[in-house]
Amino acid sequence: MKASNTLLAVFLVASAAARAQVVPAVEGPYGSPISGTLHYDLRYTQTAQFYGGSEGTTQRGVASGELAYANSSAVLPFDVTYSGGDSWNISGQPEGTGVFQHMQVSQGLNRRAWSLRLSDDVNYMPQAPVSGFSGIPGVGDLPGEPSQPSQPILTVDTRSVFNIVSPSFTHTLGHATSLETGASYAIMRFPDGNGLDTDSVQANAQITRRLDARNSISGQYVYAHSSFPEYAILTMDTQSALFGYQRTWNRQLKTSVSVGPQWVRGSDSLLVPPSTNLAMNASANYSVRSTTAVVSYFRGTSGGTGEASEVGTHNDDVSGGITQLYGRNLTVSATGAYMRTQGLGVQSNQTVVTNTEFGGVSASRRLGRYFNVFANYTAIQQSSNYGLSANVVNGLSQVIGFGVAYSPRDINLKR
Repeated sequence: MKASNTLLAVFLVASAAARAQVVPAVEGPYGSPISGTLHYDLRYTQTAQFYGGSEGTTQRGVASGELAYANSSAVLPFDVTYSGGDSWNISGQPEGTGVFQHMQVSQGLNRRAWSLRLSDDVNYMPQAPVSGFSGIPGVGDLPGEPSQPSQPILTVDTRSVFNIVSPSFTHTLGHATSLETGASYAIMRFPDGNGLDTDSVQANAQITRRLDARNSISGQYVYAHSSFPEYAILTMDTQSALFGYQRTWNRQLKTSVSVGPQWVRGSDSLLVPPSTNLAMNASANYSVRSTTAVVSYFRGTSGGTGEASEVGTHNDDVSGGITQLYGRNLTVSATGAYMRTQGLGVQSNQTVVTNTEFGGVSASRRLGRYFNVFANYTAIQQSSNYGLSANVVNGLSQVIGFGVAYSPRDINLKR
């Protein structure tokens, strides 16, 4: 996966804000061999990142794009998105630059009482993901959409490859009861050897019962197994039993919460001590006219943080975001998150605790029928009570980005 001077054109499903700025779709030529919707856009961004201390300021240029196709079949729904780009250093530190790529494919099969779905999601990034598909703050690849890092400890200059394959099955057992089962297999690799390679397998089953038009309850069991190629005999297993409640308060507000015990076991009790903890997922979604907002909370244990010295961690993550549309042309959004990551093992007679906060604001305005201009600000703060690897983000960094996007109308293809 070497860097290329050619733009890796085309990329991912546009965010709600970007979609809101696209004019009505046009129809493609009749007699097309496929039917569905085709979308693409291109963008150029320039960012300036300000570090604390003596590291100074780094300026980058980023060219990126997306291409997405979804068919029109209700029985066999299929969609594929390829996203990619390249970032290069203009001045300052060169860390975190290079090619980034993301591809997601999904195939479904829908019947009257049941449905199957198989998806594959793979990405390659030059650093730990901070926001959007590129992992590079300020690029503006998903404007207006709240995002949260998929690695609980943020790193720089750490190339990573992540791939997850996920089959799922949903079956309606009656007018008010449904069964959902799923599984996943994921790998995380660091080509430069400065992160912890991880393999993980997960299986889950959930039964949901609708009590009335607004309320439903659920019961879920989740099993996860993590292994680490660098430590052949080291494994970690977690089991969770979650009991959930979902409520639709009105047309604008929906909430859900799932909570229950989580059991953790490892093949090495020093690195992964056996424990029983509380796991929890909670979220609230609010939408009215031109305003959408979401708040979520996650508490649980995961294996593989991306940081070479941490096999598994207890995580407490809070994130949220709000997006406001002003007419048809202007979108303003704000996002934020706090993550507390505590290592499972003990190093130098203490557990390692890493605190990460990040937040940002962005604005995007449509110019004419096909162009958008955008600007954003992102702040990231990370600290730890223990000396971690040199590539781990330490202290405060701030990023300012601005750019222009070309986003033509969607193309409707007809057979």
